[in-house]
Amino acid sequence: MVALGSPFQCLTYTLLILPLLLLTTYFLAAFPTPPEAVFLHASLASLPNGSLARKIYPEDFFEGGGYATFPYGRVRYWLMGPESGKKIVLIHGLSVPAMIWKDVAPELASRGYRVLLYDLYGRGYTDAPKTSYNNLLYMNQLAFLMQYLHWQKAIFTGVSMGGGIAAAFTASFPNLVEDKVIIISSAGIVHTEDLSRTSKIMTLPLVQAFASSSFFQKYLQHLTNSPNETAPVNPIQEIVRLQSAHLSGYNAAISSSLREGPIRGEYKSFSSDVWKDRKLLIIHGTNDNTVPYKYAAMIQNALPNGTISEIVTIEGGNQDLTISHPDTIVNHIDRWVLSP
Repeated sequence: MVALGSPFQCLTYTLLILPLLLLTTYFLAAFPTPPEAVFLHASLASLPNGSLARKIYPEDFFEGGGYATFPYGRVRYWLMGPESGKKIVLIHGLSVPAMIWKDVAPELASRGYRVLLYDLYGRGYTDAPKTSYNNLLYMNQLAFLMQYLHWQKAIFTGVSMGGGIAAAFTASFPNLVEDKVIIISSAGIVHTEDLSRTSKIMTLPLVQAFASSSFFQKYLQHLTNSPNETAPVNPIQEIVRLQSAHLSGYNAAISSSLREGPIRGEYKSFSSDVWKDRKLLIIHGTNDNTVPYKYAAMIQNALPNGTISEIVTIEGGNQDLTISHPDTIVNHIDRWVLSP
């Protein structure tokens, strides 16, 4: 006979009561709160029409502009050229918005291409979500945009970080990518030791937080509005500085992209078997101090055996080949697309 209060009897009571307690707790527990909406930092569209940034890079910088709203904010895009033309997507890089294509896009449109270009999240007239700026964010943005425009397939051309985005998108969404891809001064597999000292500092979490602070922004705005400042000589450099000073999400977008984005870590994308069915044109300048010229060959070597690829070397060319050599870039894009 089991004595009252014995360990066996206590265990029996516990086993009987425990399921009831757990069931009661389950029903009394509050359901998880819905996820908070993504916080969006404003774009250049929030600045006054007369601001210097909007004078250098107005909202109608290209013809055929429009906005599309997606889960991570509003995206500014432009469509140029005949609707019946070959579809080509131009993807800009880390810091300069779509204006980096200012000479290339109109010329491609005049040659009969249907050109799509857009501002990446956190740049130009596209919102800056408070999130990680990794390849998933950029790929989703592009996939949403193509779906929004009812584009089933396109040729992709990316410059600098845009090359990494093009590679990641091709590897992940091969059915949306034509058999010709062009990358210019392409990042994607940059080694950490080849990042500039400034870029390395920008990736530090404390520096990233400080660069996104209101104090730092006000300081940059003070410098931007200084009456002693000389007139801007280079609009490309100036738009970078103005975005940094006036867009609260820009610095965080740059820092996160350097730390988590498709500037590094895309070797798997370039080595994907999807490239066996495609031709990749790699255009790179020998004087590129941002993404050294050696990465052109490294990207080509990463491609799977059987991939048709070509390296076009621009002697003396730097990172901004679409600005310094637009005619050369357009001619090579046209040649590559029309090649058998």
